[in-house]
Order: sequence, then C-alpha cells, then structure tokens
Amino acid sequence: MLVLVESSSGEERMKKSGSSQNTSASDLIDARIQELGDWRGELLSRVRGIIKDADPQVVEEWKWSVPVWSHDGLICTGETYKHTVKMIFAKGASLQDPAGLFNSSLEGNTRHANDFRESDKINERALKSLIRAAVALNKSTRS
Repeated sequence: MLVLVESSSGEERMKKSGSSQNTSASDLIDARIQELGDWRGELLSRVRGIIKDADPQVVEEWKWSVPVWSHDGLICTGETYKHTVKMIFAKGASLQDPAGLFNSSLEGNTRHANDFRESDKINERALKSLIRAAVALNKSTRS
C-alpha cells in the first residue's frame, strides 16, 4: 500500500507502507496513468509526452494529488475527471493563445485551462508552443 508522506522541505512523496522506499513523482504519475486504465490515462500519458517534448528540462512533481510540471516555476497540472483531462496553466491568463487552446477557467485573472474530452484531437504544435511560452514567462519573472 502506498501512503503520502511530506519531507521537512515540504516535498510530497509516496512511500510503501511499512517500507523506507520512497516513490518518485514520475512513478506516481505512471501509477495514476495505469490506475485510470481508460482513455483518460492514455490522454494524460500523451499530454505528458508532449510536455516533455516541448521542454526536456521539465520537472515532474506530485502536488495536490495530481501530476504537476514545472520549470523555473509551475507550468501546469494534469487533472483527470470523469469526462475530461484538464491541463491547468498556472499563469495561463498571461499567455498568448493564438490557436485558442484554452477552453476552460477563462474567467480567472491568473489560471486558464484546457479541457480535453475523449474524442478531442490535440493540436500538438500549438500545445508545445503554449508550454514553451509558459516556461519563458516563468524564466522572465524569476530574473
């Protein structure tokens, strides 16, 4: 059985109950994809691959019980619901979205999201561009 533990630095990791072995965020994301076992897992896996292609230095994390991708700050989360896989971009309202990928949480002044449904096609080129823009924004605000 896996249990969530938090280190003194605030980092969350899964740990096998009765074991000293920690599970990495990447392992937790793998487990979540496998646990879903349907189109949502396949789509989350595909989105994950697109994120990694767009930014090979991306850091995978596990926060708020969901996959999180960061580079010099939070890029996005990958949440799964009954009828959607939702990518929430932490600073989405500050990003240019010429392809119109954002289709959810548009009323916010900070976050914007993209809800993918089972039959949706992913515009990989536009999504990679959005991810790269989020990384560039993170880098520009860290200086």
